[in-house]
Amino acid sequence: MSASLPGYRELPESQYDLSTYWGRVKQTATITDPRTLLAGKRGLEEAKKLVVAYKQGEIKDMTPELWKAKKIVDSTLHPDTGEPVLLPFRMSCFALSNLVVTAGMLTPGLKTTGTILWQITNQSLNVAINYANANKSTPLSYSKIAQSYFLAVSASCSVAVGLNSLVPRLKRFSPSTKLVLSRLVPFAAVASAGVLNVFLMRGEEMRTGIDVYPVLSEADKAKLAKEGKAENEVPSLGKSKKAATLAVAETALSRVFNCTPIMVVPPLILVRLQRTEWLKRNPRYTMPINLGLILGMSYLALPFALAAFPQRQRISADSLEEEFHGRGGDGGMVVFNRGI
Repeated sequence: MSASLPGYRELPESQYDLSTYWGRVKQTATITDPRTLLAGKRGLEEAKKLVVAYKQGEIKDMTPELWKAKKIVDSTLHPDTGEPVLLPFRMSCFALSNLVVTAGMLTPGLKTTGTILWQITNQSLNVAINYANANKSTPLSYSKIAQSYFLAVSASCSVAVGLNSLVPRLKRFSPSTKLVLSRLVPFAAVASAGVLNVFLMRGEEMRTGIDVYPVLSEADKAKLAKEGKAENEVPSLGKSKKAATLAVAETALSRVFNCTPIMVVPPLILVRLQRTEWLKRNPRYTMPINLGLILGMSYLALPFALAAFPQRQRISADSLEEEFHGRGGDGGMVVFNRGI
């Protein structure tokens, strides 16, 4: 994000009011815009130069070009490290990356081995996305990353495969009930496996805590600018396990909010379309239509899901561990990066 770049003057956080849900939806739609993927390395460097020029006082006011540069930077750089997130794991590539896995999981005639392999691929992608976009104030060793990966993939795959195995056992139900349950069981599998994946992959954050910072007042920001210091130079108040638990729980919930419409709406639409004479005569179009519905719903649902909770979460310092009581910034509040 732009806050990770050098300079004493911060850009406006957003063009929209991030204290409202709709404002966060519009902001999230900018950082999940797949067109930012086309910027490439050269486009990113040019965007960074523009942002740094503003932060160092060379550009006085926000311009459409500067807002576009901020959009590219925010969608590409991790807010804690300032390093680019690997392209397939960026939120702007989330729908496309998942579409590849979805196509594999929907392949006709998959046997048990094929199903398990695609579940492993799916959960491995989830692990990579969760790790790449997590709070980075608690670095993980390679051994911890490997341990978290195998634990997250094995547990989430077990849940997903286990719940999906219930579908063939629904014979004793009526056809209409069986149809509804056959749609809901895969949803329950994906949702529960996704939540488990987040908690296991980011468990170290909850065990050791994440950095929290005081919320700066306008007077604090002016003082820092006068001293030639950036807001990201303000030291951490310490690591909070309560903040980490809240961050991970909110991220897990956002995954459920994201997969709900994707797992529910396209199958219901496809069921209706399969009753039409045209699709009965052209069954070969069923897979492309299904993938198109999933891709469209993925792009539509993602901003609404991610915006459920602010990425830069503000809470009262007194609601955290005792060591943070009375140490909050403006209004007694602290802020931390929730991750996405």
